[in-house]
Amino acid sequence: MLATEASKTSKTQIQTGFVVAVTSVAALGGLLFGYDTAVISGAIGFLQIHFALNAVNVGWAASSALAGCVLGAIVAGLMSDVFGRRKVIFLSAIMFLASAIGTALASSFDWFVVFRILGGIGIGAASMASPLYIAEIAPVRWRGRLVALNQFAIVTGMLLVYLVNYQIARLGSDLWNQSTGWRWMFASGALPSGLLLGLLVLVPETPRYLATKGKYAQAHAVAARIQSGSAGDLEVAAIEKQGNQEAARWVFSPLIVRVLFIGIVLAVLQQVTGINVFLYYAPKIFAQLGSTTHTALLQTVLVGAVNLAFTVIAMATVDHVGRKPLLIVGSVGMGICLSAMGLAAAYSSIGSWQLTFVLGYIACFALSVGPVTWIVLSEIFPTNIRGRAMAIATVALWGANFFVSQTFPMMNESEYLVSRFHHGFPFFVYAAFCFLQILFVWIMLPETKNRSLEEISESWRLKGVSLV
Repeated sequence: MLATEASKTSKTQIQTGFVVAVTSVAALGGLLFGYDTAVISGAIGFLQIHFALNAVNVGWAASSALAGCVLGAIVAGLMSDVFGRRKVIFLSAIMFLASAIGTALASSFDWFVVFRILGGIGIGAASMASPLYIAEIAPVRWRGRLVALNQFAIVTGMLLVYLVNYQIARLGSDLWNQSTGWRWMFASGALPSGLLLGLLVLVPETPRYLATKGKYAQAHAVAARIQSGSAGDLEVAAIEKQGNQEAARWVFSPLIVRVLFIGIVLAVLQQVTGINVFLYYAPKIFAQLGSTTHTALLQTVLVGAVNLAFTVIAMATVDHVGRKPLLIVGSVGMGICLSAMGLAAAYSSIGSWQLTFVLGYIACFALSVGPVTWIVLSEIFPTNIRGRAMAIATVALWGANFFVSQTFPMMNESEYLVSRFHHGFPFFVYAAFCFLQILFVWIMLPETKNRSLEEISESWRLKGVSLV
């Protein structure tokens, strides 16, 4: 196959500087995704007091952005296949900027929610477009670690905003934070938003998108900047050949239902295993364990640091170990740590040692489910429908995220559940989904490392033909 030839000849022809530069700019969309998603963690306690929120409204404050994420992913999926991946990232940066300013100036909880939803639209768009852009521009043997770079940027954004929240909270008393400090936490997002807008003018569209639109001269020009010599030409030729021969088959084939099913289930499982409970509510959880406000925020910074460190390990190993082994090992570790947290809470065995289980869970997620899910979603769909198909999976992901974020405060504060499990019940639920994820990955997910996007698409088609 042409794609195979390209992958074999690319070893000494990759234009490292260009590839790293453009994927790093695209990954800034991931940084904003992480920053804007996690900023709520430091502000949620102050918001609850400032706006006198009940448990349902606390959940809505955290999850309102996720409602926007669903809409953002839907719109971005259509726009990315029509207007291109780069323009969608640009649009998301504009929405991040507007959300940062709007939430900081919100005069009421309703206006706060409006601007959080607007920011959520940007998050949903960036969560789909940034890894999609990177996957389509990355050389085959670097694709896993470069798409993982987007996850690295996401957790960097989270760690950065945890540090910013902590420093802002230290500027004044609890009363000042309840009236003003939380506004500065949201306003700080304007800086990285402006940086992304400025740098995007230097980034080209992906050769795969250009080829699907018949712009082969432009596609060859960009491909040559990624891989010099014949490798770039072979890659574009493989894209052109597949686009001409397979478009109708994929659009109308039941094969896409099978691939979509795998993508949707993986996306949902990433969320229902509980990660965003810790990312959004970490200070609140640590406060339940007896920490003061400042200590809880500092422990949240530690969560972000562990998340970042183990994402780096994932980047270094995913193209060598493979996607499936990392997902399985990480899910096992997550399930064990969640079960331990649930048992400790259920038997009121609360102590500082519980932080070890939280950090163990975060480490396992960052090593596997966090980055690898996005890598797989960016790989398994065929080029001509990749934007729309990934959008569907991303919508499912954000829908699951919304559900988990909205229901955690209700489960955590339910008198019935607390009377029987104390605060352990949610952790048992998330642990059960971890073990379900192990079975699903083992049975359903093919390994995609060291295969071009065209080879992956072709392998699905051939499997379908053999089953008919």
